[in-house]
Amino acid sequence: MITRRDFLKLSGLGLAASILPPIPPDEAPRTMLGRAIRQIEIYDRPSLSAKTVSSIWGETVFDIYDTVLSDDEHYNRTWYAVRRGYVYSGRVQPVQWKLQKPSLEKVKGGYLGEISVPYTSAKSWPHPRSETRNRFYYGQTHWITDARRDEFGTVWYEVADDRFQMWSWVKGEHLRRVTAEELAPIAPKAEKRIEVSLAEQTFQCFEDGVQVLDVLCSTGPYLRTENGQRVYGTPSGDHAITRKRASRHMAGDDLASDDFYDLPGVPWVSYFHWWGVSIHGTYWHNDYGRPRSHGCINLPPETAKWVYRWTLPQPFVDKQAVEGKGTAVIVF
Repeated sequence: MITRRDFLKLSGLGLAASILPPIPPDEAPRTMLGRAIRQIEIYDRPSLSAKTVSSIWGETVFDIYDTVLSDDEHYNRTWYAVRRGYVYSGRVQPVQWKLQKPSLEKVKGGYLGEISVPYTSAKSWPHPRSETRNRFYYGQTHWITDARRDEFGTVWYEVADDRFQMWSWVKGEHLRRVTAEELAPIAPKAEKRIEVSLAEQTFQCFEDGVQVLDVLCSTGPYLRTENGQRVYGTPSGDHAITRKRASRHMAGDDLASDDFYDLPGVPWVSYFHWWGVSIHGTYWHNDYGRPRSHGCINLPPETAKWVYRWTLPQPFVDKQAVEGKGTAVIVF
């Protein structure tokens, strides 16, 4: 098979080669994989003002060769180098493809699993030809309540939906069991607090007065101004984490609403307000630095997992929820 590189060499189309940025050599190591959350454009340089040279369809999984910073004055300057140029990181979910060795072990009460592939189908029955009920994405967490082997020898895991009381089946090789070591407390004796700036969209953690985390987040949008104060969809004030869930199906109540959402398997949820507002991992966008939630504080899944471990109340791998007055969360 003649590759694009060979074709350009054989035909002497040097001018045509200059139209597109050079593709990385075939042996170039990729740093990660990306999933296009929706259709995205490929630019000839890492800038929203650059020339568009191609596009990637939504749900496509592709190689990422490098992470670079744009010169744009923009809240998120992170871009990814791909085969034909550069894509903006906010529309890409960084993913991995890690197949697991499934087990037929059954644990009373079930156990926590994490999706370890870019996406997988949730079926109505443990069989490849059964109805597809949903699509699960990398980083989602779910409670596994059963395991079965089909006629072809494939192991399937039964996944419980904690909101609609439904069950679906996912290939066992696509779910990784979360271990107790992964949720071991971080610096359990330190005095801790979280500070979230709604204006700057920053999320900071302090341990004995020393900053240990400083990242961008996404909160609820700006709503209005009252008495000279900007009011956001995320409640400001002094709060504390009171409840944690390792997995939660989050969905809107009004199916006819323009902003209805349906998000199963939201990972590493730490609640801090009686409205149900929480800090949690996000797999449906990667665009931190601007408000875009319904009120919760969105973080990358791995960052949310670190916060889940670092804060009180202490989580346990075999409990679906824990409660107790925990770490301070100051939103301003």
